[in-house]
Amino acid sequence: MKTLIELYDDRPIENVLSTEVFHPDVTVFVCPPDIASNTPLHNRIREYFKHRGIHHECVFLGASLVDTNAVVRKLQQIIERYPDCALDIAGGTEAALFAGGLLSAEYDLPVFTYSRKRNRFYNIRNAPFADNLPCTVELSVEDTFLMAGGSMHQGRVDNDILAQYLHLFDPFFKLFLEHRRNWPKAVTYIQRISQKETQPLHAEGAPVVKGEHGGRISVPAELLEGLAEIGMITGLSISDGHVSFDFTDAQTRSWLRDVGSVLELYIYKACLDAGIFTDVRTSAVVDWLGLKPGRESVTNELDVMASAGIRSVFISCKTCDVKTEALNELAVLRDRFGGQMAQAAIVTAENGRAPMRHRAMELGIDVIDLNDLSHPATLKQRIHALLR
Repeated sequence: MKTLIELYDDRPIENVLSTEVFHPDVTVFVCPPDIASNTPLHNRIREYFKHRGIHHECVFLGASLVDTNAVVRKLQQIIERYPDCALDIAGGTEAALFAGGLLSAEYDLPVFTYSRKRNRFYNIRNAPFADNLPCTVELSVEDTFLMAGGSMHQGRVDNDILAQYLHLFDPFFKLFLEHRRNWPKAVTYIQRISQKETQPLHAEGAPVVKGEHGGRISVPAELLEGLAEIGMITGLSISDGHVSFDFTDAQTRSWLRDVGSVLELYIYKACLDAGIFTDVRTSAVVDWLGLKPGRESVTNELDVMASAGIRSVFISCKTCDVKTEALNELAVLRDRFGGQMAQAAIVTAENGRAPMRHRAMELGIDVIDLNDLSHPATLKQRIHALLR
Protein backbone atom coordinates (compact mmCIF):
# COMPACT_ATOMS: atom_id res chain seq x y z
CA MET A 1 0.00 0.00 0.00
CA LYS A 2 1.50 3.29 -1.13
CA THR A 3 -1.64 5.38 -0.72
CA LEU A 4 -4.01 5.45 2.25
CA ILE A 5 -7.57 6.67 1.79
CA GLU A 6 -9.06 8.23 4.92
CA LEU A 7 -12.74 9.06 5.35
CA TYR A 8 -12.52 12.30 7.33
CA ASP A 9 -13.93 12.13 10.84
CA ASP A 10 -14.66 14.70 13.56
CA ARG A 11 -12.60 12.52 15.93
CA PRO A 12 -9.00 13.58 15.32
CA ILE A 13 -7.39 10.24 16.15
CA GLU A 14 -9.36 8.51 13.38
CA ASN A 15 -7.73 10.79 10.80
CA VAL A 16 -4.09 10.25 11.74
CA LEU A 17 -3.71 6.84 13.37
CA SER A 18 -3.43 4.66 10.27
CA THR A 19 -0.86 6.98 8.75
CA GLU A 20 1.09 6.73 12.02
CA VAL A 21 1.09 2.93 11.81
CA PHE A 22 1.46 2.16 8.09
CA HIS A 23 3.49 5.16 6.85
CA PRO A 24 2.02 5.47 3.32
CA ASP A 25 3.61 7.68 0.70
CA VAL A 26 0.33 9.58 0.36
CA THR A 27 -2.70 10.01 2.60
CA VAL A 28 -5.81 11.12 0.75
CA PHE A 29 -8.57 12.56 2.94
CA VAL A 30 -12.10 12.41 1.56
CA CYS A 31 -13.75 15.18 3.53
CA PRO A 32 -16.73 17.56 3.53
CA PRO A 33 -16.34 20.58 1.22
CA ASP A 34 -15.78 23.02 4.10
CA ILE A 35 -12.89 20.89 5.36
CA ALA A 36 -11.52 20.43 1.84
CA SER A 37 -11.25 24.22 1.46
CA ASN A 38 -9.80 24.84 4.94
CA THR A 39 -6.15 25.36 4.05
CA PRO A 40 -5.07 26.38 7.59
CA LEU A 41 -6.44 23.07 8.91
CA HIS A 42 -4.60 21.16 6.17
CA ASN A 43 -1.38 22.85 7.18
CA ARG A 44 -1.90 22.02 10.85
CA ILE A 45 -2.46 18.35 10.02
CA ARG A 46 0.71 18.37 7.93
CA GLU A 47 2.56 20.02 10.81
CA TYR A 48 1.32 17.25 13.11
CA PHE A 49 2.78 14.56 10.85
CA LYS A 50 6.02 16.51 10.52
CA HIS A 51 6.21 16.82 14.30
CA ARG A 52 5.79 13.06 14.55
CA GLY A 53 8.60 12.45 12.04
CA ILE A 54 6.29 11.34 9.20
CA HIS A 55 7.24 13.01 5.94
CA HIS A 56 4.69 12.23 3.24
CA GLU A 57 2.09 13.86 1.02
CA CYS A 58 -1.36 14.84 2.32
CA VAL A 59 -4.17 15.40 -0.16
CA PHE A 60 -7.62 16.76 0.77
CA LEU A 61 -10.54 16.11 -1.61
CA GLY A 62 -14.06 17.36 -1.03
CA ALA A 63 -17.29 15.35 -1.22
CA SER A 64 -20.47 15.32 0.83
CA LEU A 65 -20.00 12.43 3.25
CA VAL A 66 -23.77 12.02 3.56
CA ASP A 67 -24.12 11.45 -0.20
CA THR A 68 -23.13 7.89 -1.12
CA ASN A 69 -22.96 8.61 -4.83
CA ALA A 70 -20.71 11.62 -4.30
CA VAL A 71 -18.31 9.55 -2.19
CA VAL A 72 -18.34 6.73 -4.75
CA ARG A 73 -17.36 9.15 -7.54
CA LYS A 74 -14.59 10.63 -5.43
CA LEU A 75 -13.24 7.20 -4.47
CA GLN A 76 -13.25 6.15 -8.13
CA GLN A 77 -11.13 9.18 -8.99
CA ILE A 78 -8.69 8.37 -6.19
CA ILE A 79 -8.35 4.71 -7.20
CA GLU A 80 -7.66 5.67 -10.79
CA ARG A 81 -4.98 8.15 -9.74
CA TYR A 82 -3.48 6.03 -6.93
CA PRO A 83 -3.97 2.35 -7.91
CA ASP A 84 -1.85 0.96 -5.05
CA CYS A 85 -4.22 2.16 -2.35
CA ALA A 86 -6.17 0.90 0.66
CA LEU A 87 -9.22 2.25 2.46
CA ASP A 88 -9.43 2.84 6.21
CA ILE A 89 -13.05 2.62 7.40
CA ALA A 90 -12.43 3.33 11.08
CA GLY A 91 -13.93 6.82 10.63
CA GLY A 92 -16.45 8.48 8.38
CA THR A 93 -20.24 8.55 8.03
CA GLU A 94 -22.52 5.60 7.28
CA ALA A 95 -22.99 6.85 3.72
CA ALA A 96 -19.22 7.04 3.21
CA LEU A 97 -18.73 3.55 4.65
CA PHE A 98 -21.41 2.17 2.36
CA ALA A 99 -19.68 3.82 -0.61
CA GLY A 100 -16.43 2.20 0.46
CA GLY A 101 -18.12 -1.18 0.51
CA LEU A 102 -19.45 -0.74 -3.01
CA LEU A 103 -16.03 0.25 -4.34
CA SER A 104 -14.25 -2.56 -2.52
CA ALA A 105 -16.32 -5.15 -4.37
CA GLU A 106 -15.93 -3.47 -7.72
CA TYR A 107 -12.23 -2.67 -7.64
CA ASP A 108 -10.94 -5.36 -5.26
CA LEU A 109 -9.94 -2.51 -2.98
CA PRO A 110 -8.12 -3.44 0.28
CA VAL A 111 -10.18 -2.35 3.28
CA PHE A 112 -9.26 -2.39 6.97
CA THR A 113 -10.40 -0.85 10.24
CA TYR A 114 -9.28 -0.09 13.78
CA SER A 115 -10.99 -1.26 16.98
CA ARG A 116 -10.76 1.20 19.88
CA LYS A 117 -11.94 -1.44 22.32
CA ARG A 118 -9.23 -3.93 21.36
CA ASN A 119 -6.61 -1.38 20.23
CA ARG A 120 -5.95 -3.41 17.09
CA PHE A 121 -6.30 -3.11 13.36
CA TYR A 122 -8.33 -5.70 11.44
CA ASN A 123 -8.38 -6.88 7.86
CA ILE A 124 -11.86 -6.36 6.42
CA ARG A 125 -11.02 -7.35 2.86
CA ASN A 126 -7.75 -7.85 0.97
CA ALA A 127 -5.68 -6.11 3.70
CA PRO A 128 -3.51 -8.81 5.31
CA PHE A 129 -1.03 -6.14 6.49
CA ALA A 130 -3.67 -5.01 9.02
CA ASP A 131 -4.75 -8.47 10.16
CA ASN A 132 -5.06 -8.43 13.98
CA LEU A 133 -2.25 -5.87 14.18
CA PRO A 134 -1.80 -4.27 17.64
CA CYS A 135 -1.49 -0.50 17.79
CA THR A 136 1.72 0.55 19.55
CA VAL A 137 1.59 4.30 18.84
CA GLU A 138 2.41 6.48 21.84
CA LEU A 139 1.31 10.12 21.85
CA SER A 140 2.48 12.92 24.09
CA VAL A 141 0.13 15.53 25.52
CA GLU A 142 1.33 17.97 22.87
CA ASP A 143 0.65 15.39 20.14
CA THR A 144 -2.95 15.13 21.32
CA PHE A 145 -3.48 18.85 20.77
CA LEU A 146 -1.58 18.96 17.48
CA MET A 147 -3.53 16.15 15.84
CA ALA A 148 -6.75 18.08 16.48
CA GLY A 149 -5.37 21.21 14.84
CA GLY A 150 -4.37 22.92 18.07
CA SER A 151 -1.06 23.75 19.69
CA MET A 152 0.34 23.71 23.21
CA HIS A 153 1.74 26.75 24.99
CA GLN A 154 3.61 26.85 28.26
CA GLY A 155 1.33 27.79 31.15
CA ARG A 156 2.06 28.96 34.67
CA VAL A 157 4.52 26.11 35.29
CA ASP A 158 7.65 25.08 33.42
CA ASN A 159 7.17 21.31 33.39
CA ASP A 160 10.82 20.75 32.52
CA ILE A 161 11.91 21.81 36.01
CA LEU A 162 9.33 19.92 38.05
CA ALA A 163 11.50 16.86 38.68
CA GLN A 164 13.59 18.82 41.18
CA TYR A 165 10.48 19.68 43.20
CA LEU A 166 8.70 16.31 43.27
CA HIS A 167 9.85 15.56 46.82
CA LEU A 168 7.89 18.61 48.03
CA PHE A 169 4.50 17.82 46.57
CA ASP A 170 3.31 15.12 49.00
CA PRO A 171 4.28 17.00 52.20
CA PHE A 172 2.94 20.24 50.66
CA PHE A 173 -0.42 18.56 50.07
CA LYS A 174 -0.40 17.08 53.58
CA LEU A 175 -0.13 20.61 54.94
CA PHE A 176 -3.02 21.62 52.70
CA LEU A 177 -5.22 18.87 54.15
CA GLU A 178 -4.34 19.94 57.69
CA HIS A 179 -5.21 23.57 56.95
CA ARG A 180 -7.79 23.07 54.21
CA ARG A 181 -10.60 25.14 55.73
CA ASN A 182 -8.37 28.19 56.21
CA TRP A 183 -6.26 27.68 53.07
CA PRO A 184 -7.69 30.62 51.03
CA LYS A 185 -7.13 33.02 53.91
CA ALA A 186 -3.62 31.67 54.52
CA VAL A 187 -2.72 32.19 50.85
CA THR A 188 -4.18 35.71 50.98
CA TYR A 189 -2.01 36.44 54.02
CA ILE A 190 1.10 35.27 52.17
CA GLN A 191 0.11 37.40 49.17
CA ARG A 192 -0.32 40.50 51.35
CA ILE A 193 3.15 40.35 52.92
CA SER A 194 5.05 39.40 49.74
CA GLN A 195 4.27 42.22 47.34
CA LYS A 196 7.61 44.08 47.28
CA GLU A 197 8.93 44.10 43.72
CA THR A 198 12.41 45.02 44.93
CA GLN A 199 12.61 41.88 47.08
CA PRO A 200 10.41 39.29 45.30
CA LEU A 201 11.64 36.34 47.38
CA HIS A 202 11.25 38.12 50.72
CA ALA A 203 8.04 38.39 52.72
CA GLU A 204 7.47 40.52 55.79
CA GLY A 205 4.56 42.21 57.48
CA ALA A 206 2.32 42.48 60.49
CA PRO A 207 0.78 39.44 62.23
CA VAL A 208 -2.66 40.71 61.13
CA VAL A 209 -3.43 42.02 57.64
CA LYS A 210 -6.47 43.20 55.73
CA GLY A 211 -8.51 40.44 54.12
CA GLU A 212 -11.22 40.46 51.50
CA HIS A 213 -14.27 42.69 52.04
CA GLY A 214 -12.70 44.55 54.95
CA GLY A 215 -12.00 41.47 57.08
CA ARG A 216 -8.82 40.72 59.01
CA ILE A 217 -6.51 37.75 58.57
CA SER A 218 -4.12 36.58 61.25
CA VAL A 219 -0.75 35.02 60.51
CA PRO A 220 -1.12 31.25 59.80
CA ALA A 221 1.79 30.48 62.12
CA GLU A 222 1.40 26.71 62.21
CA LEU A 223 1.21 26.50 58.41
CA LEU A 224 4.27 28.71 57.96
CA GLU A 225 6.19 26.54 60.41
CA GLY A 226 5.18 23.51 58.37
CA LEU A 227 6.31 25.17 55.13
CA ALA A 228 9.64 25.98 56.74
CA GLU A 229 10.00 22.39 57.91
CA ILE A 230 9.52 20.97 54.39
CA GLY A 231 11.83 23.56 52.87
CA MET A 232 9.47 25.79 50.89
CA ILE A 233 10.39 28.87 52.95
CA THR A 234 13.47 29.78 55.00
CA GLY A 235 14.42 32.23 57.76
CA LEU A 236 10.94 32.22 59.34
CA SER A 237 10.55 34.72 62.17
CA ILE A 238 7.25 35.33 63.98
CA SER A 239 7.05 37.84 66.83
CA ASP A 240 4.36 39.97 68.44
CA GLY A 241 4.62 42.72 65.88
CA HIS A 242 6.44 41.27 62.90
CA VAL A 243 6.49 38.25 60.53
CA SER A 244 9.18 37.55 57.97
CA PHE A 245 10.54 34.73 55.83
CA ASP A 246 12.08 34.06 52.41
CA PHE A 247 10.68 31.89 49.62
CA THR A 248 13.09 29.19 48.51
CA ASP A 249 12.88 30.43 44.92
CA ALA A 250 10.57 32.13 42.44
CA GLN A 251 8.70 28.93 41.61
CA THR A 252 7.94 28.20 45.26
CA ARG A 253 6.79 31.79 45.68
CA SER A 254 4.35 31.35 42.80
CA TRP A 255 2.87 28.17 44.27
CA LEU A 256 2.46 29.62 47.77
CA ARG A 257 0.70 32.68 46.40
CA ASP A 258 -1.83 30.65 44.39
CA VAL A 259 -4.75 28.85 46.07
CA GLY A 260 -5.07 26.00 43.58
CA SER A 261 -1.46 25.09 42.87
CA VAL A 262 -1.11 22.65 45.76
CA LEU A 263 -3.89 20.39 44.45
CA GLU A 264 -2.68 20.57 40.83
CA LEU A 265 0.87 19.61 41.83
CA TYR A 266 -0.36 16.73 43.97
CA ILE A 267 -2.48 15.30 41.17
CA TYR A 268 0.39 15.79 38.72
CA LYS A 269 2.66 13.70 40.95
CA ALA A 270 -0.09 11.13 41.59
CA CYS A 271 -0.39 10.60 37.83
CA LEU A 272 3.37 10.15 37.58
CA ASP A 273 3.38 7.74 40.50
CA ALA A 274 0.58 5.70 38.93
CA GLY A 275 3.11 4.51 36.35
CA ILE A 276 0.55 4.09 33.58
CA PHE A 277 1.08 7.24 31.51
CA THR A 278 3.65 7.99 28.82
CA ASP A 279 3.39 11.74 29.41
CA VAL A 280 1.99 13.94 32.20
CA ARG A 281 1.75 17.73 32.12
CA THR A 282 0.44 20.35 34.50
CA SER A 283 -0.72 23.80 33.43
CA ALA A 284 -1.01 22.71 29.79
CA VAL A 285 -2.37 25.57 27.68
CA VAL A 286 -4.06 24.52 24.45
CA ASP A 287 -4.58 26.96 21.59
CA TRP A 288 -7.65 25.97 19.59
CA LEU A 289 -6.39 27.52 16.36
CA GLY A 290 -2.88 26.10 16.50
CA LEU A 291 -1.33 29.56 16.81
CA LYS A 292 1.72 30.76 18.68
CA PRO A 293 1.14 32.71 21.92
CA GLY A 294 -0.39 36.10 21.19
CA ARG A 295 -3.47 38.26 21.40
CA GLU A 296 -5.31 36.33 18.68
CA SER A 297 -4.93 33.02 20.48
CA VAL A 298 -8.03 31.19 21.73
CA THR A 299 -6.80 29.20 24.69
CA ASN A 300 -7.82 27.04 27.62
CA GLU A 301 -5.64 25.71 30.41
CA LEU A 302 -5.72 22.11 31.64
CA ASP A 303 -4.65 21.76 35.27
CA VAL A 304 -3.32 18.27 34.57
CA MET A 305 -3.29 16.24 31.38
CA ALA A 306 -1.85 12.80 30.77
CA SER A 307 -1.49 10.44 27.83
CA ALA A 308 -1.08 6.67 27.60
CA GLY A 309 -0.57 5.20 24.16
CA ILE A 310 -3.18 6.98 22.04
CA ARG A 311 -5.49 7.67 24.99
CA SER A 312 -5.60 10.89 26.96
CA VAL A 313 -6.97 12.07 30.30
CA PHE A 314 -8.13 15.64 30.91
CA ILE A 315 -8.16 16.68 34.59
CA SER A 316 -9.49 19.85 36.20
CA CYS A 317 -8.63 20.54 39.87
CA LYS A 318 -10.75 22.63 42.24
CA THR A 319 -10.01 23.38 45.90
CA CYS A 320 -13.58 24.69 46.22
CA ASP A 321 -17.02 23.53 45.12
CA VAL A 322 -17.27 22.64 41.44
CA LYS A 323 -19.49 24.83 39.27
CA THR A 324 -21.48 23.51 36.31
CA GLU A 325 -19.52 25.83 34.02
CA ALA A 326 -16.28 24.06 34.95
CA LEU A 327 -17.77 20.67 34.08
CA ASN A 328 -19.11 21.90 30.76
CA GLU A 329 -15.76 23.43 29.80
CA LEU A 330 -13.91 20.24 30.70
CA ALA A 331 -16.29 18.11 28.61
CA VAL A 332 -15.88 20.40 25.60
CA LEU A 333 -12.08 20.22 25.80
CA ARG A 334 -12.13 16.44 26.13
CA ASP A 335 -14.48 15.97 23.18
CA ARG A 336 -12.68 18.48 20.95
CA PHE A 337 -9.13 17.32 21.52
CA GLY A 338 -9.49 13.73 22.69
CA GLY A 339 -12.75 12.38 21.31
CA GLN A 340 -13.71 8.83 22.17
CA MET A 341 -10.15 7.96 23.13
CA ALA A 342 -10.20 10.44 26.04
CA GLN A 343 -11.52 10.53 29.57
CA ALA A 344 -12.10 13.53 31.83
CA ALA A 345 -12.00 13.86 35.61
CA ILE A 346 -12.82 16.67 38.00
CA VAL A 347 -10.79 16.66 41.21
CA THR A 348 -12.31 18.52 44.15
CA ALA A 349 -11.02 19.08 47.67
CA GLU A 350 -14.64 18.94 48.83
CA ASN A 351 -16.93 15.95 49.24
CA GLY A 352 -18.80 16.73 46.02
CA ARG A 353 -22.48 17.62 46.16
CA ALA A 354 -25.12 15.40 44.59
CA PRO A 355 -26.21 17.86 41.83
CA MET A 356 -22.60 18.27 40.71
CA ARG A 357 -22.05 14.52 40.66
CA HIS A 358 -25.21 14.03 38.63
CA ARG A 359 -24.13 16.60 36.04
CA ALA A 360 -20.65 15.08 35.89
CA MET A 361 -22.18 11.65 35.29
CA GLU A 362 -24.31 13.05 32.44
CA LEU A 363 -21.16 14.41 30.81
CA GLY A 364 -19.13 11.24 31.36
CA ILE A 365 -16.75 12.96 33.79
CA ASP A 366 -15.25 11.07 36.74
CA VAL A 367 -15.34 12.77 40.14
CA ILE A 368 -12.37 12.40 42.49
CA ASP A 369 -13.25 13.95 45.83
CA LEU A 370 -11.78 14.69 49.26
CA ASN A 371 -12.19 11.13 50.46
CA ASP A 372 -10.15 9.84 47.52
CA LEU A 373 -7.51 12.52 48.03
CA SER A 374 -7.14 11.67 51.70
CA HIS A 375 -6.18 8.05 50.97
CA PRO A 376 -3.24 7.62 48.56
CA ALA A 377 -4.11 4.00 47.76
CA THR A 378 -7.68 4.99 46.85
CA LEU A 379 -6.46 7.89 44.72
CA LYS A 380 -4.12 5.57 42.83
CA GLN A 381 -7.03 3.23 42.11
CA ARG A 382 -9.17 6.10 40.86
CA ILE A 383 -6.40 7.30 38.53
CA HIS A 384 -5.90 3.81 37.15
CA ALA A 385 -9.65 3.63 36.52
CA LEU A 386 -9.41 6.64 34.19
CA LEU A 387 -7.95 4.32 31.55
CA ARG A 388 -10.70 1.75 31.91
